[in-house]
Amino acid sequence: MPKQTNIPLDDAVKAAAEDRAKRRGLSLQGYVADLIEADVNQSRAAFMAGAAAFLAGYAETFEAEVGEDRYPGLPAAETAPRDAA
Repeated sequence: MPKQTNIPLDDAVKAAAEDRAKRRGLSLQGYVADLIEADVNQSRAAFMAGAAAFLAGYAETFEAEVGEDRYPGLPAAETAPRDAA
């Protein structure tokens, strides 16, 4: 459910934003919401790419340290269900 937020803008910035919104066929609120969403998504994508690169770069190290033991701490005699996370 969308939440409303009030953002103070000086007159020149508000006028420029309204003009850009109008050229895109958006309300000022829609324009600002799109800008925020794009920024959040870009940050999220950059984080995920960095995490993937980090994991790829250290995959051999992780494998050597952790191995394929999906259930650390369980005694060897016990087996976890195949669908357990």
